[in-house]
Amino acid sequence: MEVIKGRIWKFGDNIDTDLIAPGKYLGLPYEQLLEHILEPANPDFPKKVQKGDIVIGGKNFGCGSSREQAPRGLKDLGVGAIIAESFARIFFRNCIGIGLPALTSSDISKHFETGHEAEVDLRNGTITNLTTGKTLETSKLPDMMLEILETGGVLEMLKQGKL
Repeated sequence: MEVIKGRIWKFGDNIDTDLIAPGKYLGLPYEQLLEHILEPANPDFPKKVQKGDIVIGGKNFGCGSSREQAPRGLKDLGVGAIIAESFARIFFRNCIGIGLPALTSSDISKHFETGHEAEVDLRNGTITNLTTGKTLETSKLPDMMLEILETGGVLEMLKQGKL
């Protein structure tokens, strides 16, 4: 999992957990909720996202409630990583906890657009826009976080006796 390659889905600043996992659908069976992940921000997203795709966000990505369905829904739809200028703390922690890579990069919004192809190197802390050739540094995650991601999350680590 150290290198993730996929298509970019770009979103702006302050994408809150209600935009990611809309509250009006939380009463539905989980599989139906997945049909609405990020739908208010981009109606095509839940229909067209593919395994390995990369979500790009601006500042304060994942703000709002600590709604666990938001990062879980992104992961279950196949999102390979989220890279934003900054994250709400609890959203970031929930992502790492479930095994969804979340990285920061201060200029990410300036150099990536929806539809571009990109490659994220978790170990080296880089993202390369394969469409334009531009490479940016991302935050480097500590080895323990990389191990959590590679194992599939904290629960999986507990099941395997690694924690």
